Amino acid sequence: MTGFDLIVFGGGTGNTVASAAAAEGLETALVEKGPLGGLCLNRGCNPSKMLIQHSNVHNTIRDADEFGIDATVDEIRFGEFVREVNDELADAASSKETNKLEEANLTLLQEEARFVDDHTIEIVESGETHTAEKVVIAAGSQPIVPDAIDGLADVDFLTSDDAIRLETPPDRLVVLGGGYIAAELGYYFESFGTDVALIEMEDSLVPREDADVAEAFTEIAADRHDVYTGHRVSTVTESDGELTAVAESESGDEIEVSGDELLVALGRRPNTDGIDLDATNVETTDAGFIATDDRLRTNVENVWAMGDIADNGMFKHSGDYEGEVMIDNVARDAERTADFTALPHAVFTEPQIGAVGETESTLDDAGREYVIGRTDFTDTAMSRALKLDHGFVKMLADPDSREILGCHIIGHEASMLLHEVTPALRYGATVDDLANTLIHAHPSMSKVVLKACKDVPESVE
Repeated sequence: MTGFDLIVFGGGTGNTVASAAAAEGLETALVEKGPLGGLCLNRGCNPSKMLIQHSNVHNTIRDADEFGIDATVDEIRFGEFVREVNDELADAASSKETNKLEEANLTLLQEEARFVDDHTIEIVESGETHTAEKVVIAAGSQPIVPDAIDGLADVDFLTSDDAIRLETPPDRLVVLGGGYIAAELGYYFESFGTDVALIEMEDSLVPREDADVAEAFTEIAADRHDVYTGHRVSTVTESDGELTAVAESESGDEIEVSGDELLVALGRRPNTDGIDLDATNVETTDAGFIATDDRLRTNVENVWAMGDIADNGMFKHSGDYEGEVMIDNVARDAERTADFTALPHAVFTEPQIGAVGETESTLDDAGREYVIGRTDFTDTAMSRALKLDHGFVKMLADPDSREILGCHIIGHEASMLLHEVTPALRYGATVDDLANTLIHAHPSMSKVVLKACKDVPESVE
């Protein structure tokens, strides 16, 4: 048995915690069976956004005639750029490994491991054990593959892990799910000629978004995809290389959708079962995530959790923030609290979606009054320059204090426009503060945010 001051279980964002702890003098073990960098670098936001940028460039050329420019695409080297993206990120992961091997006080264990007790792990292949006074669990998440879909386990389906490595776009792709991953990968493959069908059990795509945004995106997506909302997939079959999904609505209507490939994009679940967490006393939520307090501590002394496995927002940027809190609390014995107020997120489809704060639905559920300001992208001068025909900003504010409660954007570069609002919401600014204290450059797209703030009425109608 090897004793450490700290074991970090998971080499995604957890690798930064391990390095910081080692730099503070703690003998640290970093446990990761796969490449360092975790989901985001190797299988998630990095490769997907790099691939989606190829879609954006292709579509810009395709639509150049709108600007009086005749342009054609002579060749799409699809397999080549897919390999380039994945090879570049593999090199980045390998570089991380090299750096870790050279860091003082840090032992890299690139092995599959599992918990034996609260502070002890076992390497699966060798059986050797390692223990530590402190443990950080950062083991991430994995795609949900539901048992309830009859026949799914018997067919050759894709998850997002596989889809980003396809070197030939399928002729027809059936996507189970209509959330963020489905929206992004559906757009990516459609851009290169794939006929995409999306099957979502909720009444709209991206159903976690504010209802107006979800409805608008569903309408836009329906122009380029076959969209089936309000249908739950019950059965999947495969015959002669064709995969067919059968789905039913609540009223009993049944549809059959077939394709050459089937992508299961039904969300992600924490990796708690894959690391034998049951061997510990660490408590989990009803949804299977590790329960943490505002210092990211679990119920077990000197055991913390962060990232997707802890469900404080399953985003890389929330994981990065948790890493900063974790470094202070674990490596420096601070008592720093994590504040997830104004945690933004973005969906990198076309158009982009960006959101922060409350939705109308969450405010209604809480019984809280609010007022709404809304401005279409087409109400700005820059939209004319960009030839935009859709998109809007929606502001939610308290009717008395005028404090910003939420902001929801669908449209060009929504992921960037969102960050004008995020600090304002975090620090309690009002829509009037945002509208009146900043002079917005003209004719920048950010003026759509200004106009939405000014559209917020003085009181509840």
